[in-house]
Amino acid sequence: MGEPAILDVDLLAFERGGERSRAAVVDGVRRSLATGFVYTSSDLPSDLLDTAYGLLQRFFALDPASKARCTAPGSQGQSGYTGLLVETAAGAVQADWKEMLNWSAPLPPEHPLRRRYPLLYPEPLLPEELVPGIAPVLSRFHASLADLQRRFLRVVALAMGCAEGFFEEIVQDAPTLSRALRYPPMAAAPAAGHLWAAPHADINLITALPRATAAGLEVAVNDGWLPAAPPEGRVILNTGLMLERLSNGTIPAGWHRVVAPPGQSGERHSVVQFCHARPSTVLAPVPSCCSPANPPRWAGVRAAEALEEVLYRINLTGV
Repeated sequence: MGEPAILDVDLLAFERGGERSRAAVVDGVRRSLATGFVYTSSDLPSDLLDTAYGLLQRFFALDPASKARCTAPGSQGQSGYTGLLVETAAGAVQADWKEMLNWSAPLPPEHPLRRRYPLLYPEPLLPEELVPGIAPVLSRFHASLADLQRRFLRVVALAMGCAEGFFEEIVQDAPTLSRALRYPPMAAAPAAGHLWAAPHADINLITALPRATAAGLEVAVNDGWLPAAPPEGRVILNTGLMLERLSNGTIPAGWHRVVAPPGQSGERHSVVQFCHARPSTVLAPVPSCCSPANPPRWAGVRAAEALEEVLYRINLTGV
């Protein structure tokens, strides 16, 4: 067998096609996620992406003091601006050379999930005063990408041997997070050894990346690193540790890093969205992914506890 490859699948064909088309997409997703990554078609409006990325680049071009006005103390990196050299990949020695703007869809203050898990549902803090018009655009962007991820999870559910709607309740009102990232030129890093993002796996179910302005994302495959290079217009999706646990390891978490390619002297911008499970979800292997040859590998843990532990390990609990 050859080295696992990241495949390009057609979510829209799954949704609009017949049984053969649906089965082909499910099979492609199952095979591709051996790497933890897959590319997919989407119906995300290109004008929405253009506008969102343009406004975000205007924000990151502001002076440090202006950007710092959007910091949300106590949000643990789940809302507002997080500066350079703060987030540190679990096990890494040096902090990542990146800055971030984080936002989500707020729940009403009286919502039971927000009352019970206030740290996971912070109030959004967007730089509307600094970049007029950015708040409604990012809210629309968040909703559109969350919808795409929810739809893609139907394919993942079938690939796990579950009912197509298995994830519907799990992701309803979950603390799904959108994050815009600016990776500055590496020549400006304060010391040798920093990476744009050190090797890590995401904690959530799946992560979507609709666009990046430069190369740099690499996927761990066997003992090496494979550049993520999707066809034009495709969305990159990768799996997280929550999905690895639910699937009993049959769908591994996608380990990845972001490094400046040789000769790359500029910066890189991207936006990702982390699709989370509801905090009360018990992450335990589903029966369809267990067998005598592959018995349950993990006991159940609540999604909130898994997320809080990772936030501690990546140095965001004091932010």
